Amino acid sequence: MKLFYSPTSPYVRKVLACAILRGLDGRIETVPTNPHQSPPGLIGANPLSKVPCLVTDDGMALFDSPVICEYLDSLGDAAPLFPPAGAARWRALVLQAMGDGILDAAVARRMEQGRPQEAARDAAMARMRAAAERSMDMLEATLPGEAADIGTVAVACALGYLDLRFAGEPWREGRPRLAAWFARMEAMPALARTAPPRE
Repeated sequence: MKLFYSPTSPYVRKVLACAILRGLDGRIETVPTNPHQSPPGLIGANPLSKVPCLVTDDGMALFDSPVICEYLDSLGDAAPLFPPAGAARWRALVLQAMGDGILDAAVARRMEQGRPQEAARDAAMARMRAAAERSMDMLEATLPGEAADIGTVAVACALGYLDLRFAGEPWREGRPRLAAWFARMEAMPALARTAPPRE
């Protein structure tokens, strides 16, 4: 398998952490890619020119981290990251949606930072930050579980991205339980090995 990736992409980190948890990381060739330059190899596989993009052994291109993570969960014999049924499944999927939502807001906010300041831009950035803050407040009230599943991985990757891109904003203040949970998750080999490089 071949994975088009960027080392600071939190969505890529989620995919790589899932691959490690499934025991598949040795089967994936990583291809450093700048999606903003729309390189031919990437857009030939993913017309959206976004990472991560996984090309399977049989040549099928999969993109968007939820799709890739679910595909990886279908391979190998490790414990599933997507619980098969019941309340555990829905909780994991909701946590994944919350983690991805925090990421979507944080990534969009990061992109807006480079644009000239204006009232509409600042208002949009404030809405994005508020969405992430509300989500983290909910996570503080109802902590994700300790088991590694798609939801806990997604939330941990989101919090790690906030540390990378918004280090000056203390998301841990007022959220001691979530901060302690994140410290435990970050120590897991799958997340420790996929920590993004500090720029």
